[in-house]
Amino acid sequence: MTEDRPPRPPFTRDTALAKVRAAEDAWNTRDPQRVALAYTPDSVWRNRDTFLTGRAAIVEFLTAKWAREHEYALRKNLWTFDGDRIAVRFQYEWHDDAGQWWRSYGNELWEFDANGLMRRREASIDDVRITATDRRILGPRQDGEPELPVR
Repeated sequence: MTEDRPPRPPFTRDTALAKVRAAEDAWNTRDPQRVALAYTPDSVWRNRDTFLTGRAAIVEFLTAKWAREHEYALRKNLWTFDGDRIAVRFQYEWHDDAGQWWRSYGNELWEFDANGLMRRREASIDDVRITATDRRILGPRQDGEPELPVR
């Protein structure tokens, strides 16, 4: 049985936007099993300085991530797309066990197979300390919500 995860490449602006929003929605569930289903069984990741291959490694990575990044809330925005690739910029906020809030800024490069499953993900991410009053990502995206500013 072939797995299928529309929209599939080649991407148009509308299908690339739909793919980005679907990824944002899935990651905001903080459900590693659900998120991993969007990737090929042998998907290759670079996340900061961590290199992973396969869904089991993705689930293990995300389980540990969301165990330490409390109240995680994410926004992804389409940067560009071409053929079977999409580039995304994102921000997410979370707090650690000590209660310190963080805003994490990043860029991702995605490559998809013909069925719309992500076969490659490369993410560069930087963390910035913020106060609770500096937060601007308070949960899943609301309809009509504008893109986040760079800072």
